[in-house]
Amino acid sequence: MALFRRPSRPEDKADMQQPPESEPVQADAEVDAASTPLPSDVEEEAAVDTEETPMTEADHSTSQPEPASELVEDSTATPPVGPSGKPVRELPRIMAVANQKGGVGKTTTTVNLGAALAELGYRVLVVDLDPQGNATTGLGIERRNFEYSMYDVIMKEHPLEDVVEATSVRGLFVAPATLDLSGVEIELVSMFSRELRLKRAIESVIDDYDFVIIDCPPSLGLITINALAAAKEVLVPIQCEYYALEGLTQLRATLKLVASNLNPELELSTIVLTMFDSRTNLSTDVKNDVTEHFPDQVCATIIPRTVRLSEAPSFGQPITVFDPNSKGAKTYRKLAKEVSNGAPKRAG
Repeated sequence: MALFRRPSRPEDKADMQQPPESEPVQADAEVDAASTPLPSDVEEEAAVDTEETPMTEADHSTSQPEPASELVEDSTATPPVGPSGKPVRELPRIMAVANQKGGVGKTTTTVNLGAALAELGYRVLVVDLDPQGNATTGLGIERRNFEYSMYDVIMKEHPLEDVVEATSVRGLFVAPATLDLSGVEIELVSMFSRELRLKRAIESVIDDYDFVIIDCPPSLGLITINALAAAKEVLVPIQCEYYALEGLTQLRATLKLVASNLNPELELSTIVLTMFDSRTNLSTDVKNDVTEHFPDQVCATIIPRTVRLSEAPSFGQPITVFDPNSKGAKTYRKLAKEVSNGAPKRAG
C-alpha cells in the first residue's frame, strides 16, 4: 500500500534554507557526548561481551578444573616424610635381617632393635629362624619352657599364633627356634611350595603386630629363602670390615633372584653398620664405601663396638633392659626412631 506524501510548500523550503540555531546544536552536542562511551563503560561492555561469548569444546577441555577425586589422588600419592627425611613406610612391616656372613650382628640387631621399637609403643614379633636359637635365649626364653617352635610352623604347618611367646619387654614377642631347624634344609627339599611356608604362616598373624623382624641364619639356604619370600624388605647388618662388603655383593644377587621369582615386593631398604670402631681407619673406610654405594639405604645411626652389648645376651635381656643408660642402648633407641620414622601405630 502506497503512502500519501504531502507536497512541499514554499514556507517549508524557506525553513530548510535558514541556518540552524545555536541552542539546538548545543543540545545535539550534549546528546552526542552523553552517547559517547567512557573508557570504563568500554571495559564493562568488553567484559560483558567476553562473558557472553560462547566457549568452544576446546576451551571447555582446557579451562574446566580437574575433578575433586583426581585432586585427592594426586595429594595422597606422595607419602608423608618422616623425621629422618625419608618417606614414612606403611605398617605392618615385615623385615628380614639377613647376611650370609656370620658374626656381623644380625641377632644382636634383631633383639635390640625389636626391644627399642617396643619401647616406642609398637607391637613387635621377632621370628627366630636361626637353628642356634640365639634370639630366643637373648630375649629370656628358655628352650624347655615352650612346646612348639618354628620347626613345627615350617615343617608341620602349625599355627604361628600358638608358637609365639611373650617376653619381659611389653609389646615384644618371639617365635622361638630350636636345633630342630637345622634339619629343615634337607626335609624341605621334597615338599611342595617349600619356599612359601613361612609367608603363609606370617600372613595369619600380621594384623596383630606393627613390625615382624625375622632373624635369618648365616647362610642362603631354604630357611633364608623362606624369610626373603615372606618379607617385604631386608635389613642388612654390616660389620665395618673388608669381608663384609663381599658378602653384601652375594646377598644382593640372591635378593634379585628372590624378587624376580618369589617376591616382587622385596627390596633392600636398610643397611646398618655395626661394630664400628672409630679408632681404626678400616672402620671409617668401610663406612665411607658403603655410604657411597648405598646412600639411600645406609642408616645414619651407627652401632658401636661395646662390651655391654656383648654381655647382655648372657643375661637373657636386650641392651635396653640390661643397661638402659649405656651407649649401646641409646644407639639402638636412636636406630629404632630412624627405622620407624614416626610411623603411626596400628596394632592394639
